[in-house]
Amino acid sequence: MMSEEITIFADDKQIRAPKGSLLIEVLVKNHISIPHFCYHPSLGVDGNCRMCMVEIEGQKRPQIACDTTISEGMKVSTTSENIQKVKRGILELELVNHPVDCPICDQAGECSLQDYYMEAGLYESSVNTPKLNKAKHVDLGNDIVLDQERCVLCTRCTRFTEKVSKTNEFGVVSRGDHSRIEKLPGIDIKNPYALNVVDLCPVGALTSKNFRFKQRVWFLQSANSICQTCSKGCNITIDYNREKYKDAQIYRFRPRVNEEVNGYFICDEGRLSYNKENQNRNYDAFFEDKIQDLTTTINAFKTFINTQDSDKTLILVSPSLFLEDIYAIKKIAKDYNIAMQSYADYYMDGTTDHFLKTKDRASNRKTIELFNIATDEESFKQSLADCENLIIFNHQLLYDKSEYSEILKEKKLYLFTSHKSLFDLHASTIVPIASYSESMGTMINCDNRLQKLEQSIIKKKQVHNLRSLLAQISFESSDDDKLWLRLSEEYSIFAGISLASISSQGLVLKQ
Repeated sequence: MMSEEITIFADDKQIRAPKGSLLIEVLVKNHISIPHFCYHPSLGVDGNCRMCMVEIEGQKRPQIACDTTISEGMKVSTTSENIQKVKRGILELELVNHPVDCPICDQAGECSLQDYYMEAGLYESSVNTPKLNKAKHVDLGNDIVLDQERCVLCTRCTRFTEKVSKTNEFGVVSRGDHSRIEKLPGIDIKNPYALNVVDLCPVGALTSKNFRFKQRVWFLQSANSICQTCSKGCNITIDYNREKYKDAQIYRFRPRVNEEVNGYFICDEGRLSYNKENQNRNYDAFFEDKIQDLTTTINAFKTFINTQDSDKTLILVSPSLFLEDIYAIKKIAKDYNIAMQSYADYYMDGTTDHFLKTKDRASNRKTIELFNIATDEESFKQSLADCENLIIFNHQLLYDKSEYSEILKEKKLYLFTSHKSLFDLHASTIVPIASYSESMGTMINCDNRLQKLEQSIIKKKQVHNLRSLLAQISFESSDDDKLWLRLSEEYSIFAGISLASISSQGLVLKQ
């Protein structure tokens, strides 16, 4: 049932909004600038910063928008001379002890205080009291650094550990000007979501060691993607840059808001997984014991695939590839009558929690299940024992030592990989493929939600995405729109779905 909508007026703009909504949420949704520090949609109302003051017709004094419920016919002003004076006064108090060291602050370019300061034009302060110095560069653990001088005491960090992670590591100690954020005595930060407080901090008080002083944010480009650490499929933003004379490099992952999946947060493991995207990348095609050009290597593989003995060949596919790639591999397996497995022992005990992390490290297992590809260990062991030729598509067995390591070395290996693996020296053929950050595609998370990833990175030495390479082998079009048309014809669960119909929030597939 839809909520009843009412009409309010904000800066002479007529707005329709659900009855009972918070004023600040309505203003933000309708692109009306409303300064705030302490309010955050995921943490609720706190009302301590007072920056979101507005004038409401009929009220004797300004009200805070974060704790005001809208009512029919309400008339609000965020720009009147009186309210501007009030906000300037509050902002000046915030700056009394702030170092205003924007040029050397890691948050410069993403700092709310900096934005409000420049907007208000508070270049000279009317307060002449000496600044109260507080601790700088406090190592809180878990890759978090605190600069107490820059803190505006919005308490977002303390409320996050209280309400979201439920670990309660932070608190506000002392009173008045001496109030400051501290890690509570005797408590170590072992919170798997701790780095979210860096995102929540509206100023440069809390920063991440992994990103700190690595890059200025105005040099970064961004793209939407999906975390590959587990089957939850948390939405992320990839921030990257290509410096002069260097190749494109990822500098951080940030949570991207999706209320249906991860809300405003991601786990620290997923956040820091960007390092793997920058390391040990596979860019060279390999055949006949030497590096070859890609065309020669693909032609050699085509010769093999056309002459191989299907009874002695096995395809092993990663359950973390794009849906489109798995579909293309499945077609090749069918066309050449090759057995296909996705032995998916990607489970990690003890990693599931009350929030976002799941123990299943296969980010696209649902697609494997949908395409009826075997994942059980028993049939994999049998198929592996019977095969002589093993075609592997980025499967985790290539990167982790396991009980199968020795038997894999005995096979003739044909590898399609995005990263260098433990078996490169034993491989007959290696074809480099684009990683998920360098290609676009779709995945289905553990909740059956179909989500789309953008191509984030374009390298100087660009690697082809997997399905474009497979199209050269199977003589199929690599056009994704045509592929999705075939998908919708073959699988009723995709009926009526096209790439264009998948929104940034994804869509739930009906069973």
